[in-house]
Amino acid sequence: MSQQPIGVFDSGIGGLTVLKELLDFLPNENFVYFGDTARVPYGNKSADTVRRFSIENVKLLQERGVKMVVVACNTATADALPALQAEFKLPIIGVIQPGVRAALAATHNHRIGVIGTAGTIRSMAYQNAILAVSPDARVVSKACPLFVPLVEEGWTDTPVTRMVVEEYLKPFAGLSIDTLVLGCTHYPLLKPVIAALLGKGVTLVDSAVEISREVGVVLKQQKLASKGPGGHFDIILSDTSPTFAEIASRFLGRRAPEIELVSVR
Repeated sequence: MSQQPIGVFDSGIGGLTVLKELLDFLPNENFVYFGDTARVPYGNKSADTVRRFSIENVKLLQERGVKMVVVACNTATADALPALQAEFKLPIIGVIQPGVRAALAATHNHRIGVIGTAGTIRSMAYQNAILAVSPDARVVSKACPLFVPLVEEGWTDTPVTRMVVEEYLKPFAGLSIDTLVLGCTHYPLLKPVIAALLGKGVTLVDSAVEISREVGVVLKQQKLASKGPGGHFDIILSDTSPTFAEIASRFLGRRAPEIELVSVR
């Protein structure tokens, strides 16, 4: 079973940043990525619908013989992770808890910022998870909906991008946060701009990096780690666009393979 691939799913293409970190951090492993691009975004769907979609996504990956599943979607993690873990026997990990643990480990003054999509911020998933461990922490959250289209357009470091980032980060001014959680899988591509605006005194927590470490730990604990060869990955989508290959290659930092289109049920 250790030679089977790891499944990764997201509501769209943002989870490719998670896949990139997994490929870099776990070079002996192979992966199957599913982006539910026909039904994106999940953030404006009900929790029941997100759970149903997520169960269907895991079943699809299970049919591909995966040995574990990474939920590379903040909304799906917030709304569906407990249901997925109850429904399926294979290990299933979401992006929120690894990011929360890293934020709590990084902060010195327990003032933590969280940025994400409107759906993720509205769910209060990060805030509740942080306060459950550290009740005295002060958590300030901010939805940054324009970050996703900027990243997908390839505008990761332009005057317009810097202006938008600066506007969104204004609520953190004067609050002395020393840690900021990037609570959306698109946001790592904006790290240089965000870091430059916040300064060296603020640690950025990238959930894509943290979940990669968590997957490595779980693989060892459950004796599922592959000895290689690794580095192969397939991409499956429920819909595509003419610009997908370009965007995917930018997110992955390498050329994307040919995609496979499927119908989700």
